[in-house]
Amino acid sequence: MQPGYSPNDTSTPPQAKQQKLDFSSLSPGKTISSTELNKLVAAFIVEEMQPLSTVEAPIFRNIISKISVTGKRPGGVLPDRKTFASFLDNAYMEMETELKKTFADLEYVSTTADLWTAQNKSFLGITVHWIDPATLHRKKAAIACRRFRGRHTYDTIAAELEQIHSSYALCGKITATVTDNGSNFVKAFRMFQADDDNETENDEDEVIFTDLHAVLRDDIESSEQYVLPPHHRCASHTLNLICSNDIVTFLTAKADCKAVYRSATGKCSALWSKVSRSTVASESLEEFSKRKLLVPSTTRWNSFYDALSRVTDMPLVDLNQLCTRLDIRCITEKEYHFIKEYCKVLKPVCMALDILQGEDQCFYGTFQPTLEILMTKILAIKTRFSSILDSDEALIAAVTLPKFKLRWLRDETRKDNIKMILAAQCRALTIEIPQKEPLQSPESRDHENDFFVFPEEENQHDDQAITVDMEICEYLKSANMEDLHDFPRILKIFLKANTATPSSAPVERLFSIGSLIHTPKRNRLTDQRFEKLLLLRYNRYFENKTQMK
Repeated sequence: MQPGYSPNDTSTPPQAKQQKLDFSSLSPGKTISSTELNKLVAAFIVEEMQPLSTVEAPIFRNIISKISVTGKRPGGVLPDRKTFASFLDNAYMEMETELKKTFADLEYVSTTADLWTAQNKSFLGITVHWIDPATLHRKKAAIACRRFRGRHTYDTIAAELEQIHSSYALCGKITATVTDNGSNFVKAFRMFQADDDNETENDEDEVIFTDLHAVLRDDIESSEQYVLPPHHRCASHTLNLICSNDIVTFLTAKADCKAVYRSATGKCSALWSKVSRSTVASESLEEFSKRKLLVPSTTRWNSFYDALSRVTDMPLVDLNQLCTRLDIRCITEKEYHFIKEYCKVLKPVCMALDILQGEDQCFYGTFQPTLEILMTKILAIKTRFSSILDSDEALIAAVTLPKFKLRWLRDETRKDNIKMILAAQCRALTIEIPQKEPLQSPESRDHENDFFVFPEEENQHDDQAITVDMEICEYLKSANMEDLHDFPRILKIFLKANTATPSSAPVERLFSIGSLIHTPKRNRLTDQRFEKLLLLRYNRYFENKTQMK
């Protein structure tokens, strides 16, 4: 199950697209070239995550041999596995070149990064996200799922991140890199993130202590300095920490509440374990409910919430009859109502997780309004997200997103402060906007008012200030995302502030696809081949090529 998917969602899920070998357009006497056939087979292999040995399977080659192909090879219609692998390598190089050209034309991008371990191997995954300046639609691409050898220390992570960013010429364009709350990632960005000029000026008078032992070490060359982009912590991971740690601490602070919480969750855990491990218990469940019970994941609080919600969907009478049959202690009415109240109170958090883990329509400006809604219900939000709530960057991202603007703010003083921040950023931009010069008669040019013009007044740019205020005022009256093109200053700030994603869920989805490719049966798959197949699949390279025709 992909992160961000809620089993309680009643909407119809999008149908999965299955890549097929479509030759319906071919008439009986029509032939295709061997190159076109290779592309179709490559699309099938990559999109369906089939092993490369498929092209050498006798049954598959027998099917392909029925197709009329011009320029047949002596060995048959399809090349052997080794030649076909070279064809995929060329496709990967073309995809990499196209991505580099796309990034070269962009001013702002953001990345997500995470480490993944599978089959006793570690991989560093990185995805890139940007906003198309023309359509204002969010785009994404995976640029790395590279084998990560050795210990996962902060300096080795920083070295790999900078090397991958540099290989795609992204340094200087990344507005933020989103990762989880892992101490190694947090320390890497804290140690190697470029300091602001203001912070440097303030630290000039501070005493700096130097580690003499580090200076005298022989491996000084290993202490290379890296430069990493700004860092954002994953919003979904922080929300998971609030629900799995802070709220549990609050519930267990009082003796009576602690007893109910632990007994209720303990009985639910026994029920989940019994049903998931015993076929007889699973068959008994079918008599009382048409839906199976969910087993929560230890790393995802929202899976725990969904599992509790599924339990409360059953009437208490049926639930206790099931527990009696499975030889489990029955859930009391007090515990049942406690679980229901728990799900009711924390439902907004689960909804917020689904929103913030989105990709296509979730901009960084969604972060602040989501927190404002949650703070009215859960006070622990304010403690964990204090840095985000005080961030001007997050405020500007929300205001420049036409979906929210200022309507999510209740305090008028806060609205005025944000308007001032937005106006200051607009005036700081160097955007040339053609302005009509007022027509003046010769008499007005000689007017004595034109004589008393001082240098200070000439440099005040009053016309620009009026234009900025008018642009902000008109923007706040606009309605649609497409209207942003009418406000060049607001558009530029929007592209920079909203390029980042609130969470690192995209890179985790990359690993979900990787687990379907990097299977125990494909243990001979090299690290380089695995990365190429994964990136071709994640970026939908062959599918996009087909749609462009």
